[in-house]
Amino acid sequence: MNKTSGGPIALTMGDPAGIGPDISLSTWALRRSDDIPPFLFIGDPSVLSERAKALGETVQIRETDCEGAAAAFADALPVLPIRCPASVVAGQPNPENAGAVTEAIDTAVRLVMSGKASAVATNPIAKAVLYEAGFRFPGHTEYLADLSKKAMGAPVLPVMMLAGPKLRTVPVTIHIPLKDVPGALTPDLIYRTSVITAGDLKRLFGVAAPRLAIAGLNPHAGEGGALGLEDDAIIRPVIDRLRAEGLDVAGPLPADTMFHDRARETYDVAICMYHDQALIPAKALGFDDSVNVTLGLPFIRTSPDHGTAFGIAGKGIARADSLMAALRLAAELAANTAGASR
Repeated sequence: MNKTSGGPIALTMGDPAGIGPDISLSTWALRRSDDIPPFLFIGDPSVLSERAKALGETVQIRETDCEGAAAAFADALPVLPIRCPASVVAGQPNPENAGAVTEAIDTAVRLVMSGKASAVATNPIAKAVLYEAGFRFPGHTEYLADLSKKAMGAPVLPVMMLAGPKLRTVPVTIHIPLKDVPGALTPDLIYRTSVITAGDLKRLFGVAAPRLAIAGLNPHAGEGGALGLEDDAIIRPVIDRLRAEGLDVAGPLPADTMFHDRARETYDVAICMYHDQALIPAKALGFDDSVNVTLGLPFIRTSPDHGTAFGIAGKGIARADSLMAALRLAAELAANTAGASR
């Protein structure tokens, strides 16, 4: 069950050398004209100050906590301080700051699980940089699942969704090499991913009767076995089970015909078999306004659908559209969940 409150959204700093500080500053600056919900930036206030100077922005920064964030938000960017131990240079990631990056995530999760924050929104991290410092998780999603397990005392299955104005997609397998996908696609994983997706479409997004379109793994969904056996042997039986349990499911469908305009009108979410099968169409149709949502967690988590963009950090050209969309969606999902629990 998601923890909800009337508190601010807990926004993590991400990698401080990336564009997270840039887009956080830009988003706060547009808080009135773009109807941005109150958020509490969790990270190093000195990084924000230095980045604001580099970008030529005048921003008042106020160190505070969740209780003070809403009152401060109109006039100052509220920050819960987590200091970076090493100097931060835009565009030059430093593994020495990895601990501060993960501490910001840990803090955001604690705040939302305690009911002090309404949701978690995360700025982009650089996994390769974290790996250098001993980070042992494939990515953000898996780390959040581990934090959820520790908080709840039971494992959870995190489900990544890319949610945009034109398309929602979910990859069944996420951050694994393409060559490992067929072996990782088990009936249980496809089934659980689909059930969690359908349930959270109802609970979070307010879709009363979710329609799921499930992609095949192989070209032409296997072409009756001529182009691969997984579609009929692994995916189709899961679809039959989901239908028997009352879900509205189509598939397995050839992925190359699932994402045109008319096809998208027939479903609420596309369940895809691997990372790029889901994320390429989602980003092609809404790169600037799609949001990464993690389903299956005991709290709401959203994120921009892009990376750290070290090459443009501190240059004043990073677009904040996806972060703004992530914050708006987090507030919307929190409101939906709070309303449903009344």
